[in-house]
Amino acid sequence: MYEPIRTKSVHRMADDDRTAYPHRSREEELDIQLAGHLAALLAVTDELGDGDAGELIARQVARLRGAPPARHAGLSGSPAEALHRRAHALAGRALVVAASRADTAAAILAAERMDAHTAALTGESLVGAP
Repeated sequence: MYEPIRTKSVHRMADDDRTAYPHRSREEELDIQLAGHLAALLAVTDELGDGDAGELIARQVARLRGAPPARHAGLSGSPAEALHRRAHALAGRALVVAASRADTAAAILAAERMDAHTAALTGESLVGAP
């Protein structure tokens, strides 16, 4: 009537050795998260056609990942206002993660991009902004 389980359990016991497989540190996780937010911001920036800002963002992504990022190839066809709102949100997420990991260069870049997209949405001009 009862057939014993023949496979190894997928559940872990409390006393299992946690060093049996590699773990990432908090800093590594934040690097991955920040690179992801910046890569998404890069895709939107490329779609908006802002080449100078795209290059700055690409440098930060390359620094975090150790390799140059893939550049955005396709267009979504979204209106510019929607793209600016999306870019502003992504820059805000990148700013939070950059501040959390104390990455000044990425935090400054994210804050500048937030300012630029805010200005684009409100119709104001930024003086000296990249």
